[in-house]
Amino acid sequence: MTTTELRTDKPPSPWFAKPLHWLFIALRFLFRTLLLLWTTLTIYYTTPVPWVGLRLVLALAFTVFGIWALWWRSTSRPLFAFAAVFLIVVAWYFSLRPSHDRQWSPAVAVMPRASLDGDRIRFTGVRNFDYRSKDDFTVRYEEREVLLSHLTSVDFFVSYWMPGPVAHTFVSFNFDNAPPICVSIETRTEVGEGFSPVASLFRQFELIYVVGEERDIVGVRTNFRHEDVFLYRLQVSPVSARGLFLVYLRRINDLADRPEFYHLLNSSCTVNIVRYARAVGKVGGFDIRYYLNGFVDSWLYSLGYLDTSLPFYELRQRSHINAAANAAGDSPDFSERIRADLPPMRP
Repeated sequence: MTTTELRTDKPPSPWFAKPLHWLFIALRFLFRTLLLLWTTLTIYYTTPVPWVGLRLVLALAFTVFGIWALWWRSTSRPLFAFAAVFLIVVAWYFSLRPSHDRQWSPAVAVMPRASLDGDRIRFTGVRNFDYRSKDDFTVRYEEREVLLSHLTSVDFFVSYWMPGPVAHTFVSFNFDNAPPICVSIETRTEVGEGFSPVASLFRQFELIYVVGEERDIVGVRTNFRHEDVFLYRLQVSPVSARGLFLVYLRRINDLADRPEFYHLLNSSCTVNIVRYARAVGKVGGFDIRYYLNGFVDSWLYSLGYLDTSLPFYELRQRSHINAAANAAGDSPDFSERIRADLPPMRP
C-alpha cells in the first residue's frame, strides 16, 4: 500500500475530565434549583397580597415557568424572561424595610431600653406578665435598676417547644443583690401572626430582645406552654459576664433606635448569643450546633463552659427545671427555686 493513512483520532482526555464534567453539571443543576427555590419562596412570602391562596398560585405558576425556562426551553427568550422576573423579585426583596410601627402582639409590644450611668443601669420596658394560661395574661411592663459591679454570673437556658434538634436559647444575668435580668432574643410577631422558620428567611419578622423577669420569660414556657426547659450555669468570670451584659445593652438600644429583621441563619437567638460571646473573647470556631441548637448544650459542655465535673447526661438531667418551675408557680422566689437542685457553681 503506497497511500498513507491520516490519523483522525483525538488524543485521549485526561482522567479527570469526565469527573469534572459531571461535577459541573451537578453544580449547574444545584445553582438553578436554588435560584428557582429562592425566587419562588420570595414570591410566596413577600408578595403584598393578603390572600394566601393567591400567593400560592403565583408561586406555583412561577415554579412551572422557571422549570420550563431553565431546563426545557428551546430558545433563549424564556431564560431572559426568567432573569427579568428574578431581578424584579430581588429588587422587591431588598426594598423591604423593618419597622417599629405595626400591630404588635402584647408579649412583644414594648421595645426595652437601657441607660448606663456609671455603675447604675436602668431598664425600661421590662416584661413581668401575670399568666392564667398561655393566651390569657395581665400585661405589665416595669422599670428595673441594677448595679453592674454586682453582676456575678450568666445562666444559659435551652427551651424545647417540640422534641428535636431545634430549640430556643436565652440567658439570664445574675446579681448578688437583685433578682436576675432575663434576656430572650425573639421574633417580634404581629397580632394573629405565628412564627415560621422558613418565613424568617424572607424578611417577615422584626427582631426584639425581650427583657423581663424569669417568672415571666421562663415561667410561661415551663408552666403554660409546657416546653422542656434546661438551665445551665455558665462557667465564666464576673468580668466576662459584665462584658457580655454591656454588649447586650448596646444591642437592646440599637434595636430600640433602628428596627432590624430576624433571620434564622444570621440573626437568631443562638447565633446572636455566640456572636456576642465572641465579642468578649469567648467561644470557639464554627459548629453546626449553632443552628441545630437543640444540641448546643453538648457543645458548651465540650468547650468547658458548663460543669464538666459531672457526666453530660447527668448534668442535663439535673438541669431540667420544669418540675421546680411548676412547683414555684408565680411565687416571688421563683428564680431561687428553679436553681435549688442545680449543681453548685465551680469556684
